[in-house]
Amino acid sequence: MMQPIRRLAYELYARRLRAQLAHQTLPRHVAMLMDGNRRWARQMGFDDPGLGHRYGAEHIHEVLGWCAETGIRHVTLFVASVDNMRKRASDEVENLMRMIEEVVAEPLLRPANPWRLHLAGRADVLPDSTRHALKLAEDATRERGAHFHLTVAIGYDGREEIVSAVRSLLEDEARAGAALDDVAQRLTADAIAARLYTGGQPDPDLIIRTSGERRMSGFLLWQAAYSELYFCDVYWPGFRKIDFLRALRSYSARGRRFGA
Repeated sequence: MMQPIRRLAYELYARRLRAQLAHQTLPRHVAMLMDGNRRWARQMGFDDPGLGHRYGAEHIHEVLGWCAETGIRHVTLFVASVDNMRKRASDEVENLMRMIEEVVAEPLLRPANPWRLHLAGRADVLPDSTRHALKLAEDATRERGAHFHLTVAIGYDGREEIVSAVRSLLEDEARAGAALDDVAQRLTADAIAARLYTGGQPDPDLIIRTSGERRMSGFLLWQAAYSELYFCDVYWPGFRKIDFLRALRSYSARGRRFGA
């Protein structure tokens, strides 16, 4: 538990950060790589590092609250890649999927939760129970309007996403009887983007990765072309509101050029 003096200092610093963000340009869409759950658990002295996944999953809803407070209406979270599903130990994957079902999907069903769920990734690599829980939450939140949008990237791979989008475009054109040469001449970036998992949603303005790792790991490779990147040294379960506000401050201080 935070000591009273430390808590006061923390609140004063957070208030100062919020004041610095007043009247600044903030991201419309923030994407996050939630890295370092198991390392955080080891750092905290837990015998089972897998407990980091539970703390990390529970922390998602707190961070979504910070986003809503600051007017960020689009959030994308990288939960698990295709490689995670295939290459990590089966007990770790089972534990992570259980956390997604119980701690992420189920709370989204509550009427007071304002977030509409979108899914990005390959449902076929997920356990049946996880796929069902996420689909249930996606369907149940579909009528919540266009206020807050949460995209969960699970069973996700950025290169596979692009390949899938191009394949979908070619299949559509083939069904319409188009010749390959004609398709090649008419091919546009917008046509591919519309068929991505995130088709119809804005690209992320800011991407945050926790744990000190400085790489994208295949996350939103197409969508991140002009995103600002922010790397934070803390592990995801220990990612504090002041860390979040610092990321927003860094973003607001940058002059976005969009390739110009």
